[in-house]
Amino acid sequence: MTAGPIDRDAPVFVAGHGGLVGSAIMRCLERSGFSNVQTASRSQLDLRDQSEVSHWFKANRPRYVFLVAGTVGGILANSTRPAEFIYDNLMIHGTVVHAAHEFGTDKLLYLGSSCIYPRHATQPIGEDQLLTGPLEPTNEWYAVAKIAGIKLCQAYRRQYGHDFISAMPTNLYGPNDNFDLDSSHVLPALIRKFHEARTAGRREVEIWGTGSAMREFLHVDDLADACLFLMDHYSDDSHINVGSGVDQSIRQLAELIGEIVHPDAQLVFDTTKPDGTPRKVLDVSRLTALGWTPSIPLRDGIVSTYQWFLEHQDSSMRGVTTSL
Repeated sequence: MTAGPIDRDAPVFVAGHGGLVGSAIMRCLERSGFSNVQTASRSQLDLRDQSEVSHWFKANRPRYVFLVAGTVGGILANSTRPAEFIYDNLMIHGTVVHAAHEFGTDKLLYLGSSCIYPRHATQPIGEDQLLTGPLEPTNEWYAVAKIAGIKLCQAYRRQYGHDFISAMPTNLYGPNDNFDLDSSHVLPALIRKFHEARTAGRREVEIWGTGSAMREFLHVDDLADACLFLMDHYSDDSHINVGSGVDQSIRQLAELIGEIVHPDAQLVFDTTKPDGTPRKVLDVSRLTALGWTPSIPLRDGIVSTYQWFLEHQDSSMRGVTTSL
């Protein structure tokens, strides 16, 4: 299949428009002049229900689909709610991909997660590392569902010839993130911890683990830009990595957030808590070769994300996020 720019006037469905990624996709599509963007709230459409999803696709006939919906959370949420994470995500992927097949969607982009790769994958992680070793135990249920999503798109592509593609982003952050300490990812959780310590006049801020784990971060608006770029320029059976290709330790990340949010803070590491995967940085050479690179520096992104947090504290203190 040959990739080409998608029609800006055609109906485009953003599945999961209310979440971190979905809201960024919405902003990106608006900036890019899309005139017919379709959404459905959780009360309007349960993406886990095939009959509902098929009925919605039959009525609305989207030509393009951004499948960015899912149940997401950090280490604690993944390890304590495995049934929710695997069931919700398997069902959401299955219903939307099948309905896109049933009702003639021209192109679908499925968004996975870098947790699909083995815990001890060779670094930086290339796309060919998929299914080469055991997964990180703290999020294997979510990872298995995400791997199934990749294979689902490949299967429908091979059997029916559909232009269904998959992208695997690194760790994301930005406006509309989840800052709930029981279910959020590390960067928003650290922003909240430093903020609450500053507000309470405390200097000590507890960090889970040893601080030695290495992570890569990408602003969600950069991801949204990459997703549209891939819809315009990519058509391949293989999934493709999306990230910055640059990582730092959790200690370095905490120190940077501390400088921005609470400069007087002192870090205290709780080494009884898990670090998760020792290192995770993506090989983004395939995406770079296509002509896309991120544009938002980490410090600038954290500053703007903290400003968003200050303006939306009530809505951002939520639990496990299901972006339906």
